[in-house]
Amino acid sequence: MGLVLLINSEKSVRQRVKTAFEQRKPSGYSVKMVANQERALESLNFELPEVVLINCNDPLINYREIVEAVQKDAWLHSFGMIGVYDSQTQDERSIITEFGELNLLVMLDKSRIVSHLSKSVSIILENRQLIFQRELATHLSSHSSGSFEIDNDPLAVPIYAGIAVTSLMQQGYLASENKFDLQMALAELMINAIEHGNCGITYEEKNAELSKGKSVVDIILERCSNPEVAAKRVHFEWESRRDSSAFIIRDQGKGFNVEKVRGQIEQQDQLRPHGRGIKMAEYSGAEIHYNETGNEVQLIFQHPEYSERGTPEGFADEEVLFTKSGDVVFREGEKGDFLYYISSGHFTVTHSGKVVGELSPADVFMGEMSFLLNNRRSATVTADKNGKLVRVSRKSFVQAMKNYPHYGIFLSKLLAHKLTRSNTQLTQLSS
Repeated sequence: MGLVLLINSEKSVRQRVKTAFEQRKPSGYSVKMVANQERALESLNFELPEVVLINCNDPLINYREIVEAVQKDAWLHSFGMIGVYDSQTQDERSIITEFGELNLLVMLDKSRIVSHLSKSVSIILENRQLIFQRELATHLSSHSSGSFEIDNDPLAVPIYAGIAVTSLMQQGYLASENKFDLQMALAELMINAIEHGNCGITYEEKNAELSKGKSVVDIILERCSNPEVAAKRVHFEWESRRDSSAFIIRDQGKGFNVEKVRGQIEQQDQLRPHGRGIKMAEYSGAEIHYNETGNEVQLIFQHPEYSERGTPEGFADEEVLFTKSGDVVFREGEKGDFLYYISSGHFTVTHSGKVVGELSPADVFMGEMSFLLNNRRSATVTADKNGKLVRVSRKSFVQAMKNYPHYGIFLSKLLAHKLTRSNTQLTQLSS
């Protein structure tokens, strides 16, 4: 059975979470609530939850201290995070920035816990393989991809964008400081697809309804009272290769005059919300392209040379290797005396001269099997581009296990996933 962990001491938040899960509790998962930092860190380290809900507005728990502790070993914690905050007193962007490279998928206002918590948790659990790339990355493909069919719920949209952006960050394709801008740009464009595409709400109609005190969510709900509108979906997909990632958002509406809208955006007050998705996409550094109809938009995001993941605290004093394209990390047949932690870069794995796989920061380690079994290397690993590795000796590894016993739990979990994946692949090949 999996675990959903709530870090919170506030009674009102606890009650809202309880109400949310009474309405829809994820099948096969238990929910545990902890109300102090010591118990929270113990649960994070040793119980390895799948989803963590942390109250960033808690009067008794300092979420920054928990985040700081987790960031020291961010590679270790393979859970998706949902942050709860008060939009009236806190700044969402600032909180997201504080979480850095952790798997913070969405920020949820306190007022929306009952309506959207269980749905958000379900989305995370249903798409676990896309989020936790560091554990489940496959060697069968040179790129990663994902896709969703999203209903007309703008409040659920940010978590889909969060999954896609976190997947990029896990693979070392996106620096944590760029996460917020890209995630918000994708979310805004998906909301546009719901609002103007599927629901057919014009800018004039939106202005008129907003002037009456209604929200965008209210307007969309009214349009979705029509079964034909409610049945429409937004298609969201992405594909990441070494040099760039492409995101496609497509609605089932009639489209719009792209050039006309671009002209309106350039002329309007910068503070107005119309066209915010286009403006945010351009601000994030992504290229943006619409089809002729106007019901499909594509974002192209160029990857930096590499995005580096922090070194685990237990290996902070180990030798660091900076690799460049063509460098051989180790060769087939050599003794497996060292384990390598992958901080950044991409590497090709060959056996008997044939390419058999690839490695990236998503894989966490390279060379762990021969290292643990005292065997010789079964393959050669070569760097494809600039990268950074931490070379861990056997003595240092054993010492780290003694000082940080939860490392052993994580490594066991990592190897179990790899074994399961290998068995699945073998079964598929046999059939």
